[in-house]
Amino acid sequence: MSSFPLQAISPIDGRYASKTQSLSAYFSEEALIKYRVLVEIEYFIALCELPLPQLQGVDNAVFEKLRAIYTGFSTNDAQAIKDIEKVTNHDVKAVEYFIKEKFDILGLQEHKEFIHFGLTSQDINNTAIPLSIKEAIGDVYIPQYLELKDKLTTLVKEWSNIPMLARTHGQPASPTRLGKEIQVYVTRLEAQFDLLNDIPSAAKFGGATGNYNAHKVAYPNIDWKAFGTRFVQEKLGLHHSFPTTQIEHYDHMAALFDGLKRINTIILDLDRDIWTYVSMDYFKQKIKKGEVGSSAMPHKVNPIDFENSEGNIGIANAIFEHLAAKLPVSRLQRDLTDSTVLRNVGVPFGHTIIAFQATLKGLNKLLLNESKFAQDLENNWAVVAEAIQTILRREAYPNPYEALKGLTRTNEAINEKSIADFIETLEVSNEIKAELKQINPSNYTGI
Repeated sequence: MSSFPLQAISPIDGRYASKTQSLSAYFSEEALIKYRVLVEIEYFIALCELPLPQLQGVDNAVFEKLRAIYTGFSTNDAQAIKDIEKVTNHDVKAVEYFIKEKFDILGLQEHKEFIHFGLTSQDINNTAIPLSIKEAIGDVYIPQYLELKDKLTTLVKEWSNIPMLARTHGQPASPTRLGKEIQVYVTRLEAQFDLLNDIPSAAKFGGATGNYNAHKVAYPNIDWKAFGTRFVQEKLGLHHSFPTTQIEHYDHMAALFDGLKRINTIILDLDRDIWTYVSMDYFKQKIKKGEVGSSAMPHKVNPIDFENSEGNIGIANAIFEHLAAKLPVSRLQRDLTDSTVLRNVGVPFGHTIIAFQATLKGLNKLLLNESKFAQDLENNWAVVAEAIQTILRREAYPNPYEALKGLTRTNEAINEKSIADFIETLEVSNEIKAELKQINPSNYTGI
């Protein structure tokens, strides 16, 4: 198996396999099968707990043995189910047959027909997949997200007092502080993450067309809708969508993917800004012995981590966007397009995790070049014109904007001396002139 990464079609399972391995437990074929087994077993236990008359006597001791089927689920078990699927040509039915074989071993033969009782395959898929997504987000995505955000928060503090020339439209603008500019990204990420937390992990559970038809005809006196809600929400920890067609309508899942895409977009925006600051020489990068930046130019240390992140976010967002647009649309009570699309749900998560790690790696390599920040500010004294004209407005000075415009919109260099000379020409008090002369590009950074 050591050569497998070299044969992989997707870089997620090839070049970047070490970075995405943690997602395998949630989005691999084996993981999907395991989650299906979990749902089937917990559903059977829930029927016993009702209890259905035919299942009375199946107690906690049996439940623990049943749960061991999925808690101890192995690759060999997954392969056994795949072997059954070769005969059935139906993945969920293969899971049912596998569990029936386990029932035979446990001496539960008389209860086998209550496995998958009254269900359609989508009752299993539309609970197993949302559950896998929810747990992957909690176990893998959120820790990676928080590690990246915490790094940015640390940089906000470290760089809080670094004055920096701002650039709007690529042109010199009112100075800012580097820490504040990073804080913009932290605040954006936190706002979108809060929205993400408000999205329910929704699941469908209601039989062939969502109406519990088979359940009701077999046991008309049981409130099957209440049972389904309890099962989905209390047993599985998901939100029960009702009413539905044969499939979950995926509106909440689409919102989740849109939310993940927005967070990715914020990271991409950060990547491009940091890349630009590197190109402006605001940052140097730590050099690792033995690494090569260019095959032809030995001097180069390229900002490849931010480029890697940007590229992977592009792929992740394209797939998230397709999932969000496609999944809520299905012909009549269902078609099969959601099934094949959902098999790719781990792919954008994989590219997202790769991107997060790349951005974090890039941030950890940055070396602040304070002299370049200071040099850019010193070379752009024109940016204090806004400050001067605003104070002149306060003092009711006639046409202050026009006066500063005449000074600054020339091809002549504006420096500390030319600003001081201009201030001396103003018909204002010496106190105001002194106030104006205290302003420089490094201290005109706002709040």
